[in-house]
Order: sequence, then C-alpha cells, then structure tokens
Amino acid sequence: MWIGWIEFDILLGDVQSLKEKRSVIRPLLAELKRRFDVSVAEVGDHDQYRRSQVGAGLVAADRAHLVEVLTAVERFVAARPEIDLLSSRQRELRSDD
Repeated sequence: MWIGWIEFDILLGDVQSLKEKRSVIRPLLAELKRRFDVSVAEVGDHDQYRRSQVGAGLVAADRAHLVEVLTAVERFVAARPEIDLLSSRQRELRSDD
C-alpha cells in the first residue's frame, strides 16, 4: 500500500477579504475532490486572505497510480487562472517503510 500527499503554497489574485478567499478556495477543494477522488483541505495560512496552503492526499495499491494522480492534481492546480502556484511539495511512502 502506498500513501501520498502533495502540499501547495498558493497566492490568490485580487482578493481583499477572508470571505473572498473562501469563494476561491472552497470551489478549488471541491473540484479536486470530485475530479481526482483525493482527500483535500486548506492546511495553512488560514488568517491571511491572499495566501493559502492546500494539501491533497490519497492511498493507492501501487506507486505508479499514486504518482499519476498527484501529478495530475498538481497540473490542475497550476493551470487555475485565479491563483498563482508558488510552490508544491510531494511525498510518497510505502506502508511498510
């Protein structure tokens, strides 16, 4: 069994409040969950309205599938016009590590 996750440091565009931030982040999280069947959450920078830390994770039977999904998630986030992806960090672990 393989466990993997990816974390994103995101800069939001023309956002002036936490309410506007939620209007960008919530649809992003919902679409990641729906499209890629991963667990997602905003995991940092909760009090900053122009920054966000988002994480996605999944469990897979083999590493190839895990890497394929996490790479697709990263491409999807990077392609979103309403955000700037500042950095991403990905990790995979085997259950017996």
